[in-house]
Amino acid sequence: MFDKIKTWAKRLKRQIFILYFACKDERVPWHAKVFTACVVAYAFSPIDIIPDFIPILGYLDDVILVPIGIMIALKMIPKSVITDCEVKAEEMMKNGKPKNWIVGSLIVMIWVLIIIWAIIYIYGLMNSLSLIDNAHEYSLIRRISNHMV
Repeated sequence: MFDKIKTWAKRLKRQIFILYFACKDERVPWHAKVFTACVVAYAFSPIDIIPDFIPILGYLDDVILVPIGIMIALKMIPKSVITDCEVKAEEMMKNGKPKNWIVGSLIVMIWVLIIIWAIIYIYGLMNSLSLIDNAHEYSLIRRISNHMV
């Protein structure tokens, strides 16, 4: 079982390298280049959209989204380009993958913005609840003072 997973992961890595070289090839249509570049950038990114420490969901993108993206990208690229890129991919696998720090930084910025938005939203919600409580107290005090007079 472990050997199957290891083989699958190695094949996936090889396909990512093939896509990496294919998106640089002039024979690939522009729409395929854009999609392929997004898949490769995400696969090489040191940071995931869904962090791996989130149970189950953290690995969902690695196990489902990346392979689906690879499969779609490979179907968009001409066979002759894939054949040419396979040789380059084998060479690169020996040297190691490039890191895409631009995409990684973008994903970090998205997470920071989401966290900032959540803090502002929760703060605003707490403030509005506080105002409602204050308004309710004020109306109770007015009723009590009106009854006392």
